[in-house]
Amino acid sequence: MNALMVAGHPVELDADGYLVNLADWSPAVAEALAQREAMALQAEHWEILELLRDFYAQFQLSPATRPLVKYAALKLGADKGNSAHLNRLFKGTPAKLAAKLAGLPKPTNCL
Repeated sequence: MNALMVAGHPVELDADGYLVNLADWSPAVAEALAQREAMALQAEHWEILELLRDFYAQFQLSPATRPLVKYAALKLGADKGNSAHLNRLFKGTPAKLAAKLAGLPKPTNCL
């Protein structure tokens, strides 16, 4: 197990860097996870992270890229719900990286 220190408290991560306990997620945890990925979260990132957390609350799963794109288009419009926008924000692996930063499990059909 890996551990991420956030505000002086360890947060357990699995071998792939995802939270072991989803209840450990907070905006501070998301920021710390982003730092591990050499990213600085901006408003555009937070919009997708919140969208993902809403998706998970509704469907109890982390979407793969295609459902994520469709859901983002439905909720945020075509200008933000497209692969190019999500790939730019999340280094070409939007479903996996965004789920990790949102404190969600790894999407089941992502390698």
